[in-house]
Amino acid sequence: MNSTEIDNDAVIVVLNKILETELAGIVRYTHYALMVFGYNRIPIVSWMRSQATESLSHANEAGELITHLGGHPSLGIGPLLETHRHDIGDILRESLEHESLALSAYKELLQLVNGRNIMLEEYARRMIALEEMHLGDVQKMLRKPGE
Repeated sequence: MNSTEIDNDAVIVVLNKILETELAGIVRYTHYALMVFGYNRIPIVSWMRSQATESLSHANEAGELITHLGGHPSLGIGPLLETHRHDIGDILRESLEHESLALSAYKELLQLVNGRNIMLEEYARRMIALEEMHLGDVQKMLRKPGE
């Protein structure tokens, strides 16, 4: 393999990690949406469900890239830790942790393909930007007014 070629196997491994993380996001956000109570329930549930839908879209995109590269999409699902903490602050902090995992996987992909494959590089950069936006949204939701 020369310096302008990607390591197909390594890229597929990372894409499968992304796929599993996004599948876990579907389950997490669906569960979180069911566990939100209180005055702000409706907008928070709506946001959580949109995050689950977006995770499904991201999982499909990663799976399509895996098969594009000749790989086999994983049937696994990323870590699903049930903390039994259902305060909205706890849920959002767990969400931050999950989004950070996804961001890390996309950055790992970018390192593997940067300067070697424009399609995968653009995909990784786009997903990094989206994950950074998600992290920012969650961090804003965790702030107290006036901070």
